[in-house]
Amino acid sequence: MDSAAFMPGLDLARRYFEEAVQPILDREFPSLQYAAGLLGAGSDVVGFDTARSMDHDWGPRCQLFIRDEDLDAFKPLIDAALKQHLPREFAGFATGVGFHPDGATRPATADEPFQHRVAITTPQDSLRWHIGIDSLAELNPAVWVTTPQQKLLEFTAGAIFRDDTGEITRLRETFAWYPDDVWRYLLAGSWKNIAQLEPFVGRCGEVDDDLGSQLVAMRIVRDQMHLAFLQERRYAPYQKWFGTAFSRLAIAPELQPHLDRARYATSWQEREAGIVAGSRLLAERHNGMDLTPVLDKTPRPFYGRPFQVLDAERFTRALEDAITDPEVRALPRDLGGLDTWVDSTDAVGRQELHRAIRGWMTTFPNLDS
Repeated sequence: MDSAAFMPGLDLARRYFEEAVQPILDREFPSLQYAAGLLGAGSDVVGFDTARSMDHDWGPRCQLFIRDEDLDAFKPLIDAALKQHLPREFAGFATGVGFHPDGATRPATADEPFQHRVAITTPQDSLRWHIGIDSLAELNPAVWVTTPQQKLLEFTAGAIFRDDTGEITRLRETFAWYPDDVWRYLLAGSWKNIAQLEPFVGRCGEVDDDLGSQLVAMRIVRDQMHLAFLQERRYAPYQKWFGTAFSRLAIAPELQPHLDRARYATSWQEREAGIVAGSRLLAERHNGMDLTPVLDKTPRPFYGRPFQVLDAERFTRALEDAITDPEVRALPRDLGGLDTWVDSTDAVGRQELHRAIRGWMTTFPNLDS
């Protein structure tokens, strides 16, 4: 498929549902109540797909969400009807799917059995898949902070094309953003990460460890970017699209020059200046959010040493002090969200690990300790 044929996958999915899938369902199952859309993993769901994306896990696809009580009876019937009536090509793209040796999907060849890419599921199964809980009755602050933002983004991005019962729409609206005190807790954790490292850009540089100074600075740059997402109430994607999504934040044009100053500096002093300027800008934004009393945003020396810092832990403490929800106050002090301390893509995707971490978190001193 050449690049000239590319269209955004979300647009393709909507057209595929409305022009190919929906007419079959309306004709074969006229009384069936269902929802349809495109959620989940995939660059197309978050609008970052390009012509390059078409080589795997891309093409005409969507999900159907039917009621739990209808799944066993209707799923095989819907699957059979789609296999019989769906076109083998739509808008110039193969609708059948084959598989690469690693399990990634690809367009099917003409001689392969037809397998469509219309997933038939339920709203509750989608909740289990993305969030790892069986019902909203299980949703609590520990679930919120141990659910990766990538998973929250996959559940709330994309689009719903039709929703007869409103159930999947209501679930997505529930996860549109964190409850306020959970949000404060996550912001506090991001400020804490910056606080732990901010004096070391200069300390490493002072002993001629320029590589160490650069590594510390780049970690702070990433933490500042994470904080910017939280301040703008936007879920951050995983690393492949982290920078692309950051560039679309409202603060990016102001913050990016400070990050670049830190990235491209040839001395630790210049590197530190970029970091401090970025933290100061984020502090200004914090003071405009009315989440805590206004805090001094002036940089200062670290314990009298010749290293400039914001003293970011002041923001951590102010945010934690502003939390009133007892369930959030029962969370461990200073940890923040899973995304700020787990880097592995595989770990981020393991719900059994998330559940284990929720239990492990109860062993830490909480905000009231």
